[in-house]
Amino acid sequence: MIEIKNVSFSYKGFEEEDNEEVLKNIDLTINDNEHTCILGHNGSGKSTLAKLLVGLDFCDKGTILIDNIEINEENVYQIREKIGIVFQNPDNQFIGATVQDDIAFGLENKCVPSEDMQGIIEEYAGKVGMQEFLDKEPTRLSGGQKQRVAIAGILATNPKIMIFDEATSMLDPIGIMEVNNSIEELRKENKTIISITHDVDYALKTDRLIVLDEGAVLFDGKPRDVFKHQDRLVEIGLDIPFALKISNALQNEGLTIKNCLSMKELEEELCQ
Repeated sequence: MIEIKNVSFSYKGFEEEDNEEVLKNIDLTINDNEHTCILGHNGSGKSTLAKLLVGLDFCDKGTILIDNIEINEENVYQIREKIGIVFQNPDNQFIGATVQDDIAFGLENKCVPSEDMQGIIEEYAGKVGMQEFLDKEPTRLSGGQKQRVAIAGILATNPKIMIFDEATSMLDPIGIMEVNNSIEELRKENKTIISITHDVDYALKTDRLIVLDEGAVLFDGKPRDVFKHQDRLVEIGLDIPFALKISNALQNEGLTIKNCLSMKELEEELCQ
């Protein structure tokens, strides 16, 4: 579905020598219905890649194709009908005076008949557990609730691809859990999901993990395989799963225990 072919991108300075290259010859293919996590430290290029995928910026070199359609200035609006994106600050995403109005905004842009809107609004508010809040003002919601409303608003327009760009980075632990649970539910909707995050424990739950470092792909594979390179990940400034940290600490204390990536694995290993 998504083909990224030899893509490079630089932020332009006043002079050519001031240009900052943030993506370098990226080659990736992301498949239908795949849940992909893109992990990287600040400045690695992961959010820039998200902007290129929705046409907020355009690559300097290479091509990006969505369903075999190249993203460019002429067809960017056609591409955006296929993609929904949730950014990190939920307060920057609200337009309506109520939750219901906000979910309706995207439907109005797609010229959905008014008599059909209410049913769609209630359906997608229900999918993220926000059906009881339709008449509430967004400012009165928690951070996690705001992000769930943002997800509902995008889902209502029925995009094929959902991108979450650091969607939990400004939330407390409860908000993170609420949003991550909503994203997990989306996997039942046959959507292609791209999660851009620092949360290594969440990355373990995805189908595929791509690690960016200094604008290039460092690792690409199953999360369990990527975390075998824990020393290299720490070296570039990334965290490792909490269960793996505990495994390492116990090994340093002389306990014979295998590396565990999840708390469930660790509990089973300790019981043995």
